[in-house]
Amino acid sequence: MNILKVAGRAAVAAIFIQSGIDSVRSPAARAQMVEQAGLPEPRLLTQLNGGVMAGAGTLLALGVAPRSSALALLASLLPTTIVGHAFWNAEGQERQGQLVHFAKNLAMMGALLLVVADRE
Repeated sequence: MNILKVAGRAAVAAIFIQSGIDSVRSPAARAQMVEQAGLPEPRLLTQLNGGVMAGAGTLLALGVAPRSSALALLASLLPTTIVGHAFWNAEGQERQGQLVHFAKNLAMMGALLLVVADRE
């Protein structure tokens, strides 16, 4: 067991666990963005996405099926990034803030891809 891999997976997983739990418990703000994107059942979709993030994040942190967990997180992060951080629809300071969050999510996707690619 490589301690750096364990620590890295736990660090990546932490944001998903926290954000996922928050999405399940308090979906209103995120659901509003989902609704504005024209998706059906925004509250339910927000909570389901949060559940996937919390569950897969926990599995990733524990090292249980890390590649599958990372794939599940990638699948949930992609629509989250597009719907939640659409910097191309914003202007000024809001655009800059959304661009930073978009880039942060891309970095997290990169970390998850490294977990998926790890065959050891």
